[in-house]
Amino acid sequence: MPQDLDKAKSKAKDVLSLIEKKQLDAGERERVVKESAQYWKDHVNEGFLQYRKSVSTDYMAVEWQDEGAIFRDINGKEFIDMLGGFGIYSVGHRHPTVLKAVRDQIDKQCIHSQELIDPLRTYLAHLVALITPGDLQFAFFTNSGTESVEGCLKMAMLATGRHHFVGTVGGFHGKSLGSLGGTSKAVFREPFLPLMNWTHIPFGDLQALKMTLECNDFSGNRVAAFVLEPIQGEGGINVAPPGYLKAARELCDRFGAMLIFDEVQSGMGRTGKMFYCEYDEVTPDLMALGKGFGGGVMPIGACVGTAKVWEKYIDNPFLHTTTFGGNPLACAAAIATISVLLEENLLEKAREKGEYLLLKLNALAKKYPDIMKCARGVGLMLGMEFSDNDLGYAVAKELFSRNVLISGTYINARVLRVEPPLVITQAQLELFLEALEASIIAVSKNQKEKNSLVGCS
Repeated sequence: MPQDLDKAKSKAKDVLSLIEKKQLDAGERERVVKESAQYWKDHVNEGFLQYRKSVSTDYMAVEWQDEGAIFRDINGKEFIDMLGGFGIYSVGHRHPTVLKAVRDQIDKQCIHSQELIDPLRTYLAHLVALITPGDLQFAFFTNSGTESVEGCLKMAMLATGRHHFVGTVGGFHGKSLGSLGGTSKAVFREPFLPLMNWTHIPFGDLQALKMTLECNDFSGNRVAAFVLEPIQGEGGINVAPPGYLKAARELCDRFGAMLIFDEVQSGMGRTGKMFYCEYDEVTPDLMALGKGFGGGVMPIGACVGTAKVWEKYIDNPFLHTTTFGGNPLACAAAIATISVLLEENLLEKAREKGEYLLLKLNALAKKYPDIMKCARGVGLMLGMEFSDNDLGYAVAKELFSRNVLISGTYINARVLRVEPPLVITQAQLELFLEALEASIIAVSKNQKEKNSLVGCS
């Protein structure tokens, strides 16, 4: 496409006028839908379109507005958000307190100079030290979860002088080159091999961890860190077995390896504790944060570590830097998010709602065993496992036709995640459960009809 600055000037002005409007007329809505589809195809990635929930409706659904636990498409159709942006909306869509903090900060300063002390970064780092368990003390702020994992990997190498990492099968840590090494699925990794020095072992298998640490210690390829999600998100909402995290802590200490918890998805109150590792009373050496950390308003993550881990980084703080990480707007959003989580008691609410949902979901699995196998998880980080990938997708499609957004997990497609905003109401949960049962019934009926046709042939 040839450069055309005059055309760009005109189009930018046109789009700003759309952003400015509270309401669009029918013609404008139709144009936005048409142009969005075309520009996505021409300038983003056409391959993504087949995976967007938009294809499940009788027209192209383009999201436009949101609040609380719902969002609306450009035509005003309202959906209950049971996906929660893959765990982004810890305090809901556009929580007023988070919005106000960001708007107030915009009126003063948006991006810091990079040279002077920026106060919100220091306040947020202090708050992170207060809300994280054990002796986690220092924070390096990032723009995303995968950047947070990258920071943890570098800090572990600095602290240990080692370069070998151990991850788990089913683990997902992002797709930038360092964190991609820890992400376990071949389809994501193979095009970019060789990656960093990684070994993957079965999730929850302590004997495998012990043997890996022992063998690599003997061979001299000593492990810098064991990296895991306390609850595997993309792996299918797999909860660490009882005692696993504590035993992993002991093994890492024995072999001089750092323990890194990726709480990008399970952190910030989603499981009913501020961080899932608190259930097992285990403190890692490093923790990666992201997703819900910015309250669904601003992108921000963090690499959090102990004083021991931070020693060599303090000696040379230029070993790891960022331009936009920890900017004033993102820090304002994260500070407000922490405030809302605590002021509104959302941790306890997430735990209570999760227990209720888990009971109801497993009752549905028992009622429709030909379609749904089980539900699992903690708090509002739940997964529903179906008999096969196609059935899970069919249920998700049926739910979307009933105005409920849900999605599968990256690595285990049989599992649909249930990760709504923590502020979701009981009435909205009931609507979801009604829609879910209706969807399962519809899928079951279609399945029986297909089977009968196969039998006839």
